[in-house]
Amino acid sequence: MIGTGYVGLVSGTCFAEIGNQVVCCDIDNSKIKKLNNGVIPIYEPGLEEMVRRNKEAGRLTFTTDIPSAIQDAEIIYIAVGTPMTITGEADLRYVIGVAESIGEHLNSYKVIVNKSTVPVGTGRMVQRLIRENLRDSSIVFDVVSNPEFLREGSALSDCMNMERAVIGATSDKAAQIIADLHEPFDTDLLITDLESAEMIKYASNCFLATKISYINAIANVCERVGADVTSVAKGMGMDSRIGSRFLQAGIGYGGSCFPKDTHALAYIADSVGYNFRLLKSVIAANDAQKLVVVNKLEQVLGDLKGRTIAILGLAFKPNTDDMRDAPSLQIIPALLRQGASLKCYDPIALSEARVHFGDRVLYTEDVEECLLNADAAVILTEWDQVKLLDLAKAKQLMSAPIIVDGRNCFSLELMRESGFIYHSIGRPVVTVEDN
Repeated sequence: MIGTGYVGLVSGTCFAEIGNQVVCCDIDNSKIKKLNNGVIPIYEPGLEEMVRRNKEAGRLTFTTDIPSAIQDAEIIYIAVGTPMTITGEADLRYVIGVAESIGEHLNSYKVIVNKSTVPVGTGRMVQRLIRENLRDSSIVFDVVSNPEFLREGSALSDCMNMERAVIGATSDKAAQIIADLHEPFDTDLLITDLESAEMIKYASNCFLATKISYINAIANVCERVGADVTSVAKGMGMDSRIGSRFLQAGIGYGGSCFPKDTHALAYIADSVGYNFRLLKSVIAANDAQKLVVVNKLEQVLGDLKGRTIAILGLAFKPNTDDMRDAPSLQIIPALLRQGASLKCYDPIALSEARVHFGDRVLYTEDVEECLLNADAAVILTEWDQVKLLDLAKAKQLMSAPIIVDGRNCFSLELMRESGFIYHSIGRPVVTVEDN
């Protein structure tokens, strides 16, 4: 497994868990040193224990000796980052570097698998780069696209109980090898060509992003006509053709996948002469949705200058410290520009937040400390620590009982009973008169 980031480390550990000998490789010596010392560089529930168990069993090792790992392996996974460039396309420099290295050190037949999320055509490019860099042109190899479908915060469960495995291969032999690798997962297999497998990953993520932007647009209409988006979403989700997942209204998607993949697919479409207007609208709607809570704060507080605002949650979703494209990255600077004073709470992501915000905000490790003397609270991440908040105590701690909830964590009835002024997404406002 070349690359020990989120996908490589989780996937490699799960492959070891089902009985394979896995070597996870990286050029980052400090990361490999930490992993060998039992220090996990990412936050994912259950991962530390699974890594430890498989290391002790001798099934999982970590190394910077990539040439030896290439030569010793039967299957080589490419799991390096493909970050978004300024134009929206995927940056393939790391994939290219790995492909060239594989070509230089390949010593026998092997299956090379793209696990990274890559544009359509990358598998063919990897095939060409390996062939161009072979020291022995008689060596035969195959390339496979086996995209990942892991959700941060539940990645181990997603891998060990995967809904499907997509295998796009350059030969039936390679497809069967990767199918056999997945047999212990007892999952549905789809065997197809390289290009279709690469497109499945983008098409899946972009469809889910579309569902999110759609329900957020419906929520904005609900607010204007007096409807409750939670009831609307429930009614929609009861239709088996639609389903209830990804119909939770809020402040938009973030993280390492949806923002990058929506931009990448739009770029791919443009590059082949198709204007993907629908997907571009999804992206624009998501960008706008993140700032809805700022507008709601202005409605209830007026001028935000000098106001103390408690920010509850910084990561893009619960059970991760990932802040890539998190709504907080747009919302916090917008509030600071208006002169607000911010106190920020997150149970996991404070270290990452300091990288982005420095000393411009006050960091708190306790949700009640964050609420103390706040003029209002804004919920950006639906952590359990936030959803299980003692509302009576929160009301006592705050200067004013005002909550703007970007994740619809509480029922309207509960907030009325608790005496809060409560603004949420796509639902009627709970006002002083309601209490």
